[in-house]
Amino acid sequence: MKEKNILIIDDSALMRRVLSDIIKSDKRFKVLGAAINGLDGLNMLQENVDKVDAVLLDINMPLMNGIEMLTEMKKQNIETRVIVVSAITTKDAKETILALELGAFDFITKPESLETLKSDEFSMQLLDCLAVATEFMPAQILSQTTSEKEEPPLKHTSKPVTKVGVKKLVTIACSTGGPKALHTILPKIPKQLDAGVLIVQHMPEGFTKSLAERLNSLCQIPVKEAEDNEVIQKGWVYIAKGGRQLRVVKDKEGNHRISLSLEAPRKGLLPCADVMFESLVNTDYDEITCVVLTGMGSDGSDGITTLSNKKRIHVIAQDSKTSVVYGMPKMIKKTGLVNEVVPLQEVSDAIIKNVGVY
Repeated sequence: MKEKNILIIDDSALMRRVLSDIIKSDKRFKVLGAAINGLDGLNMLQENVDKVDAVLLDINMPLMNGIEMLTEMKKQNIETRVIVVSAITTKDAKETILALELGAFDFITKPESLETLKSDEFSMQLLDCLAVATEFMPAQILSQTTSEKEEPPLKHTSKPVTKVGVKKLVTIACSTGGPKALHTILPKIPKQLDAGVLIVQHMPEGFTKSLAERLNSLCQIPVKEAEDNEVIQKGWVYIAKGGRQLRVVKDKEGNHRISLSLEAPRKGLLPCADVMFESLVNTDYDEITCVVLTGMGSDGSDGITTLSNKKRIHVIAQDSKTSVVYGMPKMIKKTGLVNEVVPLQEVSDAIIKNVGVY
């Protein structure tokens, strides 16, 4: 069993020590080196590019910050999986979204207290993220996340003509690699899309707002973080609020509204796509387009299966080749409910063709 080499880049001596201790506690990983800023880190990476399996990168550092380092890595075509270690301030959340857009694999949040920083919970979160990034996982997890031999794209092209006045909704579920995938898909969606769009992206509170704001600045269609009790309108995108479960409910006037609730995570997820899909069973939508993008695990599969028994759905799954982690799309494909398997670059076209514009 070959150890995976991890490079730590953080200007805090305490963080470097804590991260090093966590990595050294797991036989799967070892610390290749530790840098105090992005400039030193970039030099270390350049010198050891064939040896580094993953990088833990801070955002705010002197001389060269994390964003500048990722930008330089992109210019130099250095393709190393980077995990951003981010604080949860509004400024850091916005920069983390930009880091993901620039190619960072994923991020974990820095605990706000020393006690939490040294907790088993933070250690497990870090090690789990490193395991996914380096594809160094137990067989039962690996079977849900790694790419399999690419199959020909699955496309069911025959579809009855949609009647005028039909109530339609687009739903998207994504996790690891999701923010970058959304940056590819949503800018191609026109603001005249004949449906509202609901997105469940696995993210903590605060980061979903920054993600929505960033996407809104890039898209024709308006994008916002979902608010409790607001009416879902066609031509709008609503991103589920981190730290809340999102459901769709129908009010007395027949409007479909968003319901946000603070409750226990389901399967460790808050928000959870299964919860959103299951809530749609009791709505008046005539057609629901379900899109499953890159991400670890199987979130969305149970909910879509339940929904398929009550509603007319059209399921689009991202293919394995373009998925950062081929878990969620693979598991929904296994249900036999998928109508289309397409590369990431074709997902927006598949949505538009299925839903139409007004």
